[in-house]
Amino acid sequence: MILVYSVILITKVYQFEITLSKKFKEMNKFDHKLAIVTGGNSGIGYATAKELITEGAKVIITGRRKEAVEKAAGELGAIPFIADQSNLEDINMLCKEIESQYGKVDILFINAGITGTLSSIENMNTENFDSVMNVNFRGAYFTLSKLIPLLNNGASVVVLSSIVASTHKPNSSVYQASKAALNSIAKTAAAELAPRKIRVNMVSPGPTKTEIMNKAGLDEKTLEGINDWLINEIPLKKMGTAEDIAKLVVYLSDDHISSFITGTEVIVDGGMVL
Repeated sequence: MILVYSVILITKVYQFEITLSKKFKEMNKFDHKLAIVTGGNSGIGYATAKELITEGAKVIITGRRKEAVEKAAGELGAIPFIADQSNLEDINMLCKEIESQYGKVDILFINAGITGTLSSIENMNTENFDSVMNVNFRGAYFTLSKLIPLLNNGASVVVLSSIVASTHKPNSSVYQASKAALNSIAKTAAAELAPRKIRVNMVSPGPTKTEIMNKAGLDEKTLEGINDWLINEIPLKKMGTAEDIAKLVVYLSDDHISSFITGTEVIVDGGMVL
């Protein structure tokens, strides 16, 4: 009799575990969460928005080019918002729209950035300096600043930095400085927002296959030569992909598995800075 009862009990427990497992599979980790991805119409931003949506999040993507943003949003199933990260008025409009339409934000990925043109310090012009700093540093700073009141307690902020933040290569002084400044602010934000259990982390990719180098104004032959040289310098002998970075951003945005990680810079470079 005891044996029969035990078998029945084990069977019921097993069936309960299967039912529970199915329910967890049906639920996505970011169900009912709102995410914002700046610069979400291409490259790492696009890949991250796609990954977040796959995991159940409602995602707003921003960008400067109306057609590109709306096209990407249509492909992804995201919400498009036309905003230039370097324009404070656009940032304020974004915040007002989010507050009135959606309320609070759970995940913020500050991704938008530009490289500018390559130039020595001696020959740097003020237009290029201002352009890079206004997007990469000033714009990112005030995007975070203005959105902090809209972040839920326990929210996650991820900032896209770069391994160049700690390198000092010739002809890239402004881009490198913009990312170094961004890292400093992200760490300060991690300390300031810790009482609200809001985590702020940085992801610093190495060489990654995206459109950003094409936007630097280099021709195909030069780009091919740079890519070959980079691959030879990377211990893993391959370039990173936007999807590699996206998966890490999603990992850091998950408050179940990354709840004790904040103020951290995660380098994703195939071992290049070893």
